[in-house]
Amino acid sequence: MSVRGEPCDPAAIGAPAVRVAALAERYALPDNAVSRLLAVHRLLVEDPLAPTAIRDPLKAIDDHLADSLVGLEVEPVRTAGTIADLGSGAGLPGLPLAIALPGASVALVDSLSKRCAFLERAVAVSEASNARVVNARAETWPEGLGAFDVIVARALAPLPVVVEYAAPLLTVGGMLVAWRGRRNHRDEAAGDRAAAQLGLEPIEIRHMQPFPGAEHRYLHLMSKVTETPSGFPRRPGMATKRPLGVQ
Repeated sequence: MSVRGEPCDPAAIGAPAVRVAALAERYALPDNAVSRLLAVHRLLVEDPLAPTAIRDPLKAIDDHLADSLVGLEVEPVRTAGTIADLGSGAGLPGLPLAIALPGASVALVDSLSKRCAFLERAVAVSEASNARVVNARAETWPEGLGAFDVIVARALAPLPVVVEYAAPLLTVGGMLVAWRGRRNHRDEAAGDRAAAQLGLEPIEIRHMQPFPGAEHRYLHLMSKVTETPSGFPRRPGMATKRPLGVQ
């Protein structure tokens, strides 16, 4: 992979392509997914403004692409018509999921305009016509209320905060899929209590293996079973200042 026009070792170019092709086979991705995922990967590794600290090409495939695509192992994700990625940042997991699921409409939601500018570039280079960038806070996005089958969030905030951001945006019957690292039982218990106040029901904490050697990778699944009570979303900042479910 070249940086600033410098020549590359062919092996350095080939290894990412082989790994992405293996991901495409693992998840039965569309025929054009490999080239489009590689375009996202190239931007993440080479763009100095990419909001990620991971620049090693192979590590970026594992930690960015494979970790995002593991969401396809959750059936509601694979069948979703509408998905919102909250705190999308570098477009993860939302953009790889948009490439994998061309029939789904995917909103990449981030409150920072600088990150949204990067997301616009990433959507363009990957030709993800089913993805759109939304420069907004989850709490101040009226168009998103009750509009999504699935909400995804990766390394966004403590679980009770993620639950509060997600609940008003989900349709009844929709699913929150939260990417989390090492288990934190206090955070999980607070998340469950927040869910009970917001119309969500915890379904499963699923241990995942997005790539060989991956440790402490979990997807927390919550289903929206009733309408979110009036008064939510609270005004911006309240979910973090006074998180629900914390004792």
